[in-house]
Amino acid sequence: MMAQLQKSAQSQLEQYLPSEDLDTPTCNQSTVKPFPQREPIKHLLIGSAKAVTSTIHYLQVIGYANTGDWSPLLPTANPGEVMSILSRQILMQ
Repeated sequence: MMAQLQKSAQSQLEQYLPSEDLDTPTCNQSTVKPFPQREPIKHLLIGSAKAVTSTIHYLQVIGYANTGDWSPLLPTANPGEVMSILSRQILMQ
């Protein structure tokens, strides 16, 4: 069941790529952006520290984002609630 869930989630997430190195040309690249149809998107997790941390770890397990890609847990105005943010580039079709 977990393997099916991971495979399904991974196929749904194929349109997402890490944001690093998308705008950094290499020797063989032109200065034109390689992915002109990509747009930035931000994911915001809000909840208890346990729920947010658990979700961040799950997203690493399915291969979407490393735990280090997320911002540190930041307190919200609500007691016992934190938030974390992740920025990505999404393929627009």
